[in-house]
Amino acid sequence: MVQPKPKKNTNKRNLDPELYARLKAEAASPYRGLRKFVYLAFGASGLIGAFIFVLQLLAQKTSLEVGLPSLALQVGVVALMVFLWRWDESRKKS
Repeated sequence: MVQPKPKKNTNKRNLDPELYARLKAEAASPYRGLRKFVYLAFGASGLIGAFIFVLQLLAQKTSLEVGLPSLALQVGVVALMVFLWRWDESRKKS
């Protein structure tokens, strides 16, 4: 029975150390940049929506029965995105 040859450790010798560190970080937590973009986009959308609903409530274009649950939903979206952003950042440090 023939033993397979051990593979050479080529990861650090052939790659730039900065590139190696970036690839290692990406392998540890894939799609971090995409997740941050999604958090920012949804958070901004929630802020814009909350702003619109506050203006509608102030202008009395909509009733409290309709506007308040919608405003609560938008504030909830923003709170969720802030929570996910902070959670992602805390996982990055550990």
